[in-house]
Amino acid sequence: MYTEQVASSDGSTDRDDAGMAAALAACGVTTTTLTPQQCAELDEQGYTVFPNVIDAIWLASLRDAFERITATEGENAGKEVNQVPGIRRLADLVNKGAMFDGIYTHPLVLAAANRVIGRPFKLHSINGHDPLPGHGQQALHPDWGGARPDLTVFHVMNSLWLLDDMGPDNGATRIVPGSHRWPGGPRDQMSDLKAPHPQEIYVTAPAGSVLVFNSHAWHGSTDNRSQRTRRVYHCAFIAREHPQQTSQHQYLRPETAARLSPAARYVLDV
Repeated sequence: MYTEQVASSDGSTDRDDAGMAAALAACGVTTTTLTPQQCAELDEQGYTVFPNVIDAIWLASLRDAFERITATEGENAGKEVNQVPGIRRLADLVNKGAMFDGIYTHPLVLAAANRVIGRPFKLHSINGHDPLPGHGQQALHPDWGGARPDLTVFHVMNSLWLLDDMGPDNGATRIVPGSHRWPGGPRDQMSDLKAPHPQEIYVTAPAGSVLVFNSHAWHGSTDNRSQRTRRVYHCAFIAREHPQQTSQHQYLRPETAARLSPAARYVLDV
């Protein structure tokens, strides 16, 4: 059946809008999935933390998957996206276990992405990240390098799924609240992008929590100054008019496709 597509001003189509609405509903997203406080934090501060999202059984499964995939892939771990010295990296996780399906279809993160991006979106990528002791400091950055003539339009949202407690000693993420609405970038204010910003805060939370943030906000991980792990999964979403970091069309495996619901297919754009 032919479905006419009418392009909107942001490049989406009527069919995209209908598909997005159907996928969100199928994944359990409603108008009350986010609390008014969480909406306000995303709008004003650029981030919020969802506590107790990952239950004990799922947490154990996700931790086991992190270690198993790391051991199995060895020096190839993370190569589908990028490898960083001093960081245990994983990538293309949609294809590496059904335990990841609940991450990119979770109603809380989908509701947050819908709030931030404000138009049809899709999965950008799911990656693993664990800074080894003495490593992890990133330059302060947004995750969007393109022009932003309208500072109220956002293209990307990220979420960090905490497998370990995240504190200031083991590589907590720093973020500059409100910077998602600032013109320019960190280099306009700082000569050393790894130095502290006067308005930055460290996001600390226990294992099982999920940090979601507007990816236009200035942020970065910090050095792991402990002997503990700081394992997280990054699950990012991007507006549908942009390419994915990990192309699901390119990487999708038959066994993955066989288990996907229509809603999951829409979110993955496959």
